Amino acid sequence: QVQLIESGGGLVQAGDSLTLSCAASGRTWLIDAVAWFRQAPGKERESVGGITFDSGATFYSDSVKGRFTASRDSAKDTVYLQMNSLRPEDTAVYYCTAQIRGTLQYKYWGQGTQVTVSS
Repeated sequence: QVQLIESGGGLVQAGDSLTLSCAASGRTWLIDAVAWFRQAPGKERESVGGITFDSGATFYSDSVKGRFTASRDSAKDTVYLQMNSLRPEDTAVYYCTAQIRGTLQYKYWGQGTQVTVSS
């Protein structure tokens, strides 16, 4: 089992920055990558981006590329999402999820953290 706990959400104004954290615990050696998804009210969940645990390679959706940056602290088994130049359309509940080695499955999910960007 892997447990994920997000933190760092909040209410900010457009143009502000916010950093989300995703702390992993349990059988963290099973994790190949950690990704961030978000879901806004009335919308489907969408991928934001993420990072591989071993190499630190990052990936992003087009909607956040250039504004969001994923990073990791391997010693703490924690992944971060630095969000800059926030827009009202970034308002959503943000979830982190762990992809398990040897699979393409995002099996473990955090509880989510709310990000609200006011105009």
